Amino acid sequence: MTAPDAPDAPAGAPPADPLVAPAPARPRDLAPSPARFVFRPLDPRADTPLLHTWVTHPKAVFWLMGDASRAEVERVYTEIAREPYQDAFLGVYDGRPAVLMERYDPAYVELAGVYEAEPGDVGMHFLVAPTDTPVHGFTRAAIAAVLRELFADPGVRRVVVEPDVRNTAVHALNVAVGFEVVRRITLPDKEAYLSMCTRERFEAIEADRGIR
Repeated sequence: MTAPDAPDAPAGAPPADPLVAPAPARPRDLAPSPARFVFRPLDPRADTPLLHTWVTHPKAVFWLMGDASRAEVERVYTEIAREPYQDAFLGVYDGRPAVLMERYDPAYVELAGVYEAEPGDVGMHFLVAPTDTPVHGFTRAAIAAVLRELFADPGVRRVVVEPDVRNTAVHALNVAVGFEVVRRITLPDKEAYLSMCTRERFEAIEADRGIR
C-alpha cells in the first residue's frame, strides 16, 4: 500500500484543489522542502471525507482501496488507531493536507513471519495526495519528510517497506532516499520487494544533497 503521486510537472504550477494539492511555491523558495511538512495523528472520523478521495483515486491503485466506500475507509483507519502495533498520520504542507503516512511494527503487522525483524525496525506506507498539477520534486520531498518523521524517534534504526513489484515509480523514489532491496517476497495481496533504509544511509544522502 505505497503509492506516489503523478509524474512531476514544472515547479510553481498552481494546485487544482486547495484541499489536496500542495501550496503554490513562493518566489523565494521554489523547491519543495521536507522541512515544510508537519505531521499529526490521523482523525478517522474527521479526515475520512478527504482520505476517501485520495485512496480511491485512480493514481492510488497500489493502495488497494480503489473500491472502498467512505464507511469502509473510516472503519479501516479506526481499526488502525485502536491497534497497538500501527498508527496513521496526516502530513500537512504549508497548512494543506498533502500526504498520508502509516507506521507499523513489522514484527507484528504486515511482515510478521516474512522476515526476521530487528530491534529498531519500523514499517511504513505513504500516499501523496493526488493532484492534476503536480509540482516538480514534491513527492521526493514528501518521502524525505516521512523518513525524517520516523527517524525523529531515536529508537528507530531502519525503515522497512514492501512496495508492489509493479510500482516502478515508488521504487525509484525509494532508491533516491536510501532504500535498498533485500529480496522479493510474496504477501497475501501482492508480490513485493522487501526494502530497507538505515538511519545512516538516509542521513548521508540528505547531507550529500544539502537538503533542508
